[in-house]
Amino acid sequence: MRIQRIYIDTSVLGGYFDKEFDVATHKLFDEVKKGDYEVVISNITEGELLKAPEKVRTLLNDLNIEYEVLKLTDDAVILAMEYIKENVVGQTSYDDCLHIAIATISRLDVLVSWNFKHIVNIRRIRGYNGINMKNGYPSIEIRSPKDLIDYEND
Repeated sequence: MRIQRIYIDTSVLGGYFDKEFDVATHKLFDEVKKGDYEVVISNITEGELLKAPEKVRTLLNDLNIEYEVLKLTDDAVILAMEYIKENVVGQTSYDDCLHIAIATISRLDVLVSWNFKHIVNIRRIRGYNGINMKNGYPSIEIRSPKDLIDYEND
């Protein structure tokens, strides 16, 4: 079975230390360490992490997790602006749109987030994917860590 490549946004890293999200986030990273998933972030994530508490900023390195960093491209900017132009979300969600556009254009398997307002939201997911398909890109799975973790051993 092919290992899924997952794009994690900054909320997943912060969720590791948040009482509401820590259990599922810890389990997700345990599965990453077992080799069930390959982690991908972007230079947008790196920029957001500069403003985060140190424990969030250094989490991937502290957990000794290998990850790939994707760079923002002109195509991703254009796609992100299309999400806003089509009113999937407002201009204040531009960075969220960049995450989705980068993951879409890179044809990653899943974008993982704890952001239920602007990202992991069925109405918004349908909007993002409608625009992706209209622009010749595949749809992307957008899920919370709870949707990815294995519950077989619980």
